[in-house]
This record gives sequence, C-alpha cells and structure tokens, in this order.
Amino acid sequence: MRFFIFLLAALMLWPASTTAGNYSDDSHIPGRNYKIMIGGQLLAITSRRPYNGDEIFFPDGRHYRVKDHKGTIYRAVSMGKDKALLGLNEYFSNLEAVPVSTQVQFRGPIAIYHTHTDESYLPSDGRASIPYHGGIYQVGGRFNQKLEAIHINTRWDKTPHDPHDANAYMRSRRTAVKLLKYNPAAMFDIHRDGVDDPNVYRENIKGINISQLQIIVGRQNPKMHANLDFAKKLMSYTNKQYPGLVKSIYLAHGNYNQDLLPTALLIEAGTYTNYKSTAEDGIALFASIVPKMMGLINKPVHPVQPTGADRAPLKTAAFIIMLVLVMGAAFVAINAGSDELDKLRQRITSRVPVEKIQPFLARAGNALDTGASSLKEKSARVSRRAFEKSRDYVRQYSEKKKIR
Repeated sequence: MRFFIFLLAALMLWPASTTAGNYSDDSHIPGRNYKIMIGGQLLAITSRRPYNGDEIFFPDGRHYRVKDHKGTIYRAVSMGKDKALLGLNEYFSNLEAVPVSTQVQFRGPIAIYHTHTDESYLPSDGRASIPYHGGIYQVGGRFNQKLEAIHINTRWDKTPHDPHDANAYMRSRRTAVKLLKYNPAAMFDIHRDGVDDPNVYRENIKGINISQLQIIVGRQNPKMHANLDFAKKLMSYTNKQYPGLVKSIYLAHGNYNQDLLPTALLIEAGTYTNYKSTAEDGIALFASIVPKMMGLINKPVHPVQPTGADRAPLKTAAFIIMLVLVMGAAFVAINAGSDELDKLRQRITSRVPVEKIQPFLARAGNALDTGASSLKEKSARVSRRAFEKSRDYVRQYSEKKKIR
C-alpha cells in the first residue's frame, strides 16, 4: 500500500520536475526586460524569458509566434488572426449576458494561490521583493474578497513558496495538488510582472486607473488546449465588459502546474513599478467577470440572512397560524374553559413545524391568551347586556299589562 501511495505522489509531481523546472526560473525578476519585435514594431515587453515557439494572442485576434532572438531582442512572425478568438469576440459583442446554455456550469470553488510569494510593488511596498510577505498577497486578497462579496465560494491558499528560484513551481505544485481536493471550478496562480516601464500595464477603464492583466498559459502541458480555450473566453468576455483590462495571452515555455486542471491559469497583475492599488482595482474587475463566464453567479457560499422581502411569505404564514390559534382557542375558551384551550394549543402546535416559526411562537402564545381572554370578556359583556335588556323588556311589558 505504501508503494502505491509513493507511486501516486511521484506521478503527481513528475510533470513539474520535467517541464516547469527544466530551465532557470528568472520570470518576474525586476529589471530583466525582453522585447518581442516584428519588423521594426514592438509587440511586447516581458520579464519572462521568451523561448522559440512561444505565442502571443492580442484581444483583437492578432496572433504571433516567437521565432528567434539576438540577446534580449526576440523576433516574432505573424500567424494571422486567430479564428477562435475572432469568433468569441463577435459572439460576445452581440450578448448582454452569457447564456446559461453556453456555460459549463461548474460547481466547485475558485482556488487562488501564489507561486512567487515575494513579489511586490515598489511604489507601494517600498521594495520589489519581500520574501514570504510580498505585496502580491494583497492583490490576491482583493481578488478573493471581490469573489466572496458576490457569493462565490473560494479557496485562497497563502502558503509561501520562497525562495524565488527554479524550484518555486515544484513547491507550489504541492499547494495546487492540495487545492484539488476541493474540486475547484478554476485555479488561479496570481503574480506581477517585472518589466521596468509602468506604462506597459497602465490603463484607465471607466475613469478608474488600473493595472492591466496578462494571462499566461503553459505550452509544455497536456491540458494546454483546454487552458488556452478557457483563457481566450475569459479575455474576450472580460474585454467586452471592460475594454483593455486583459492586455494579452502569452503561451509560454513551461508547465506552471496547469496540467492539473483544464481551467488553471497564471495571471500577471501589473508590474512591480505600478502602484499596488491599481493592480488590486484591475483584478477586482476581473473577479466580477470570472463567475459570469463560468456560471457561478448567485450560488451563496454560506446561508445568508433573509431580507425583508424574503421573510414576507414566512410572516404571512405565521400570521395565519396565529389567527387560527387565537380563534380556535377563543372558541374553546368560551365554550369549555382553559383546560380545553391548553389541549387545543398542544394539538395544533404538534402539527406545525415549530422550528420554522420559532421567532413568532412567543408572540403567538401571548396573542393566544390575550385574544382568548378579550373575546371571552366581550362575550360575557354581550350576554350580560342582552340579559339586562330582556329583563327590562319583560318588566316594562308586565307594567303595561297591569295598567290595562
């Protein structure tokens, strides 16, 4: 049995050791800037070292592949327009909301973690890297908070994976595997880029200064096509709602633990020279889009207290029950007394789901006693007045007869 457990653990960790760790992980290192060019035009700047065969997808459908390089300058070739992305853009442009029929209807939580837990934002944190306590935690926290605010179940794992070296993804793989036991609908590894120029990610959306996002998909990954399809849908629908929020999809050399789940993605939220608050605002907008795309909206994490409108049917039912109790008890009280009243109360409440009307039970009992007593007194007064009137009538009739 121990042999099989060891074998299973080795198989889970094997992809990370053979793909994610087969090169020096110098991604997101501040000050390392690689330019990707086509002709004389700058396509992208990244702190992630490009490899021949890497690809870039832009929101308008443009598709490029890295071919070769000289130093830190990489040359790309055009792959034309990506038909899948163009189709998604056209599809979403004609929709007000994602139809339920096109959603996969996931049921699990959104899982969140950070492979590079030292990553920080220089203008806000004072340093570009803070081992074990990076500012990236606040960005992940804002993502988590926004999801929870719209009643989306989340699993945010804050396990540190420092140092920032070639084995970081192997260490974070253990965290990702641990998150799998919750059967997550999607899993996001949240980072920040390391390019020097803050304008690479700087954007203003609907009057809000934000840092753009870049989605990274690992191409040394058996689930690459599923991950890429998910990324394209997210970029297309996100930019339909918030144009410019997702700047591109980068199909990168590596695995990034995305072989674990078809909906696992790496998100770069701005760069280290952006203000952390702008990265938080950008990823908060993204958080409002992910559940809509995945069909997770309006599935509360925990039971919420009912609103006034939600309690209206309960109040109506309780009122009717109280009215029946009062009328029945009053009838018995008038005709038989308090013993039968107690029996009636026990008989009715034994058939009523008391736990559902517990807040109204005390008031019902008080109303029962007060109502019955009041009706009994009124009935007695009416009977007394009727008797007195009858007595006066008989007396008057007798007196008139004597006069005659």
